Amino acid sequence: MASSLAFLASSTLMLLLLILNNNVIDSQAQLSPSFYDRTCPNALSTIQAAVKSAVSRERRMAASLLRLHFHDCFVQGCDASLLLNNGPSITSEKSAFQNAGSLRGYEVIDAIKSRVEKVCPGVVSCADILAVVARDATVAAGGPSWTVKLGRRDSTTASRALAEANIPRATATLDDLLKSFRDHGFNARELVILSGAHTIGQATCGVFRARLYNNGTNIDPGFRATRRRNCPINGGDGNLAPLDLVTPNSFDNNYFINLVNKKGLLPTDQALFNGGSTDAIVTGYSRNNGAFRSDFAAAMVKMGDIRPLVGSAGQIRRICSAPN
Repeated sequence: MASSLAFLASSTLMLLLLILNNNVIDSQAQLSPSFYDRTCPNALSTIQAAVKSAVSRERRMAASLLRLHFHDCFVQGCDASLLLNNGPSITSEKSAFQNAGSLRGYEVIDAIKSRVEKVCPGVVSCADILAVVARDATVAAGGPSWTVKLGRRDSTTASRALAEANIPRATATLDDLLKSFRDHGFNARELVILSGAHTIGQATCGVFRARLYNNGTNIDPGFRATRRRNCPINGGDGNLAPLDLVTPNSFDNNYFINLVNKKGLLPTDQALFNGGSTDAIVTGYSRNNGAFRSDFAAAMVKMGDIRPLVGSAGQIRRICSAPN
C-alpha cells in the first residue's frame, strides 16, 4: 500500500512538472518574429520610420528609447508596465526612484503607438513596440540589429515597489549588479554586455556627482577635473554629461575602453572594471568591437524573453499609458 501511494505521488509530481514545463515551452513558442505578418504587416516598418525620425531630431533619443526596454523588462517582465500612468489601482513605475526625472521618450512611444493604431487598431501591443523600438534605436545609433520575437501582451498593472527593488541604482556595487542580473537570468558576461548600452546617452550630474567628489582612486584625474567643470559639488543636478566621452552618439566599444582607463561616468559603470571578477570581460570587449556588437544583439534577444505575457494573458492596450 505504501509503495503504491509513493508511486502515485511520484507519478503526480512528474505529471505536474510536465504540465508546467509544457506551459513554459508553449508560452515561449508564442513569441515569433512573424507574429504580425498577417494581422499587421506594416507594423515594423511604421515603427522603424518613427524611430528614425525621432533620433534624427535628437541623437540622445536613441539611448533614451533603448533604456525604456531595459527598465520595463526588469519589472514584471517585458509587459509595458513601465508605461502606465498613475490610476485608481496603479502606482506608476515612472515615479520609482530609478526612473523619475531620468527616463524619457514616453511621448515618442505614445506617438508610435498612435501611428500603429491607425494602421491596424487593437493588434500590436505596447510591450512589442518597446522591444522593436529598442532594436531600431540601437541601429539608428550605428549599433547592431537583431530579430525581435513578437507576440507579447500588455500588463494591466504596474508596481513602483518592484521597480525600486529590481532596477539597479547608480550606486550599486558589482555584487549588487551581479545579483540583480542573475535574478533575471543573466550571467556576469551578459551583465557587462548589456551595460555596454551606456556607449550612447547622457546622465545628469546628480547621478554621478558622488563619483567625482568621493576621493576614490578608480577615476582618472583628468577625467574627474573635466567632469567637475559642469558638475559642481553643490547645484547643477540636471547638468548633462555623456556616458561615453569619446563617441557619445555612436554605438561602439569605446565604453569599455573608457572603463579600462578609469573614465567610467557612473559608479555602476566603473564597478565593472575595478579589480573584480568582470575585469577580464571588460578588457576583452575593449579590444573587440565586433564581439561586443554580436554579443549585445544576442543578449537583447534574451532580455526580450523575460516573462512575457502571451496568449490570453494581459491585453492589447489602445493607448500605452492606461489600461483599456
